[in-house]
Amino acid sequence: MTDTSQRPLRVLAAMSGGVDSAVAAARAAEAGHDVTGVHLALSANPQSFRTGARGCCTIEDSRDARRAADVIGIPFYVWDLAERFREDVVEDFIAEYEAGRTPNPCLRCNEKIKFAALLDKALALGFDAVCTGHYAQVIVREDGTRELHRASDMAKDQSYVLGVLDDRQLTHALFPLGDTVTTKDEIRAEAERRGLAVAKKPDSHDICFIADGDTQGFLASRLGKAEGDIVDESGATIGTHEGAYGFTIGQRKGLRIGTPAADGKPRYVLDISPVNNTVTVGPAASLDVSALTAIKPRWCGAAPEGPGTYTAQLRAHGGETEVSADMVDGELRVTFTEPVRGVAPGQAIVLYDGTRVVGSATIATTTRATADV
Repeated sequence: MTDTSQRPLRVLAAMSGGVDSAVAAARAAEAGHDVTGVHLALSANPQSFRTGARGCCTIEDSRDARRAADVIGIPFYVWDLAERFREDVVEDFIAEYEAGRTPNPCLRCNEKIKFAALLDKALALGFDAVCTGHYAQVIVREDGTRELHRASDMAKDQSYVLGVLDDRQLTHALFPLGDTVTTKDEIRAEAERRGLAVAKKPDSHDICFIADGDTQGFLASRLGKAEGDIVDESGATIGTHEGAYGFTIGQRKGLRIGTPAADGKPRYVLDISPVNNTVTVGPAASLDVSALTAIKPRWCGAAPEGPGTYTAQLRAHGGETEVSADMVDGELRVTFTEPVRGVAPGQAIVLYDGTRVVGSATIATTTRATADV
């Protein structure tokens, strides 16, 4: 059974201003919990964040959240976590790209903000749990231990970005949307039945702190231009760039290479080297990865003992792939049953045992199917 069927709790509902978090708060209140809504102010200058209902951190989002709380009939507050967000999410994002890695800021926000800074403050104020609109399930076993599982509806599952939560955080997490097999249209219809004005509000997809959606421009404004070479696998220079941080492994578009490949086929980013400021490109086949090592593991419960066979997810909206994994000298060593493409250092790998989330780690190095990287 899930947490929402447990005794009535004092619940702090994180309300982003979107339809999912509003319905989650409403369901928690309807289940008999004592719910208080809170909107997180994550920018010292909210006008610099996305407008037009595309993010989750704007002034208009705060107003939408407040209106939803009024309709639900729960107290509502705005908490300023802008400085913590800047340090733990925005600055981390910039530093990771500068180092040639590809971070996931939403995953970092869940780890550092919603289920660390917010949860710690909630517990200090006497709340029992934090409630969000994520599509995932916390299942309580007969012995009282908790497990994080995929949502009932795989099409909306968001367990990947929650794979950083540890046992303590799961103990205080509520995901009221995770155990219902409903389409997003049905969630919107429920919001409309409840009188929530956010029923038709568009979903947010992009990075909330990049106002115009231009990640490369955002990074350039903070890191400055740094011209360097684009090279092929032989090391020959075939183009130039204005900052290696503006590329990601597997990228095909926007390479601005004047010289076509000998075989006439598209080229992809294979490697990013901040040390010599070069970007290496090559054919799609060279993206195939057979193994990887990952660091900073976080387990959703007890850590695995010894090697095991799992499925793994490498992107928030990616599919599953079969792997074998083991902890060796503090690192997670993963081998893929079949090669996968476009695996980038800095990304998170999340391991699953069936629908259960075992844990996650940050990819440090990869081994290509044809050569070591």
